[in-house]
Amino acid sequence: AQVVESGGGLVQPGGTLRLSCAASGFPVSSYFMSWYRQAPGKEREFLAESAGLGGRTRYADSIQGRFSISRENALNTVYLQMNSLELEDTAVYYCKAVAMRGRALIYWGQGTQVTVSS
Repeated sequence: AQVVESGGGLVQPGGTLRLSCAASGFPVSSYFMSWYRQAPGKEREFLAESAGLGGRTRYADSIQGRFSISRENALNTVYLQMNSLELEDTAVYYCKAVAMRGRALIYWGQGTQVTVSS
């Protein structure tokens, strides 16, 4: 089982990107799916979470209103829509999956680089 992030790249300030997290080997509908990021020299930071079939979401205050998490359970994929990107959003973005019940299963992806630069 694994998750693989994609969609990162170079974008200008004010631009948009949509990151994807494709899961395999487990159903995202039974997992808390979340996004984190880590900038150089900083700790990994929680951004957003989507819970199970109902898709209840929560966000970090730092990105509230600019980023949006969504999921497509039929494709076993979770997304992070990022709008109004700022220089400070430059980081490696990671997807995390945590089982909602049963065994304490946690999966992290390898990350995708997002660089915001003019």
